[in-house]
Amino acid sequence: MTVVIGILAFIFILGAAVVLHEFGHFIVAKLFKIRVETFSAGFGPRLFGIKWGHTDYRISAIPLGGYVKLGGDESNAPIEGEGASDIPDNERFDLRPRWQRILVAIAGPVMNVLTALAIPFAGALIYGIPATPAPVVSSIASGGAAEVAGLQRGDRIVTFNGIDNPKWDTIRGDALLSPGQPLPVVVERNGQRQQLTVTPTAHVEDGETAGFLDFIPDYGDLPVVVREVEPNTPAAEAGLQAGDRVLAVSGQPVHSAEQVTQFIRDHKGEPITLTVNRDGRQVNITATARRLSDGRERLGFKPDEEIPLHKAGVAAAGIYAVASNLEIMRLTGKALGQFFTGQRSARNTLSGPVGIYKVASTSVERFGWGGLFTTLAFLSLNLGVFNLLPIPVLDGGAIFLLLIEAVLAMVGLTLSMRLRERIQQVGFVFVILLMVFVITNDLLKQASIWRGTGNQPAATTPGK
Repeated sequence: MTVVIGILAFIFILGAAVVLHEFGHFIVAKLFKIRVETFSAGFGPRLFGIKWGHTDYRISAIPLGGYVKLGGDESNAPIEGEGASDIPDNERFDLRPRWQRILVAIAGPVMNVLTALAIPFAGALIYGIPATPAPVVSSIASGGAAEVAGLQRGDRIVTFNGIDNPKWDTIRGDALLSPGQPLPVVVERNGQRQQLTVTPTAHVEDGETAGFLDFIPDYGDLPVVVREVEPNTPAAEAGLQAGDRVLAVSGQPVHSAEQVTQFIRDHKGEPITLTVNRDGRQVNITATARRLSDGRERLGFKPDEEIPLHKAGVAAAGIYAVASNLEIMRLTGKALGQFFTGQRSARNTLSGPVGIYKVASTSVERFGWGGLFTTLAFLSLNLGVFNLLPIPVLDGGAIFLLLIEAVLAMVGLTLSMRLRERIQQVGFVFVILLMVFVITNDLLKQASIWRGTGNQPAATTPGK
């Protein structure tokens, strides 16, 4: 059943991101009365669809993208196929003013970006904005990165990795991208500022490495709930369920998820009793940690603080949507920068269809509809930005060529059709190679996990 849900989530997320992108091209072309010959979800041979007016709305065989075939535009013929030859001049894309062609090309990425903004905006209006704690150290894991660095409870982080007055999300995001890398930190302690260096603990999960600071900020006294219970683990066998609120661990009142994690780590091989609230009833669950398939001794569940949500108006929701997307772009740009400078491996940076499936499946399993739409927003934003890159075949490449044509036209020159075709062919080969690369990368990552090498933890990785 989990696999079926994962597949449906993958189809919905990838399909929605692609269809929304192509709808951007489609609607602007229609507004300019440009003929749209094909609206396809997927590439390759036509599987099924419906012909309505001059447009063939279809599902194609290769579900790794989509396209809108515009009348008179043969620039992407290797992908989209040859178009009709009897299209009236007033409906041809290639005969339209350059500014109209640019608007049609940019409309797809713009639609993706608007989708990425609309989802957190709507979520903030409906549910509220998650509380952001001050970057004040509340609880520190014994032997973890924060303790080794000399951080103490009550420290306020005033500079992190060169960023002044950072928000907690910024601190956590930079740490996730910097496993095992020393990061400069300035803390305020008893009115004095101290310079420290923290090295995020490297933690490998599902073949990807992330860095953790091994401390949590001061959220206040928040409920601690069980986010996920892994099957075939001591926690699952003892009857622990996702959604349970953890009240105590072996008699100790619980104040943070890190407290639960640390207690389990410090009492390996011993029976641990979790007192939880389930649907208004108090339940005691006893289990003993054991070594699981990833090589760590754990109970097999994920505790987490239940972050409060603050009611938001239109302005606050808009600011939140923009800020969250800018942070995603910042972290994505940083990850790509690390990849190109050799600080980060391709396996730990790029994902293809298999990676998208795993993220979609995990998100919907853990967070339901919220996880589904959050993943759609993330993918949509990345799809929109990627398509703006000046690579032939992509929208950014089409816009770049149109701008070059505009510059050449100022001095009475033009790009020959033969040269345009060669440029598109190079772009087509590049995109195919990129697709092969990310799919191969996905398969190698998955093979590593199956062999049991993808989840070898760092020595200081906390278990739970």
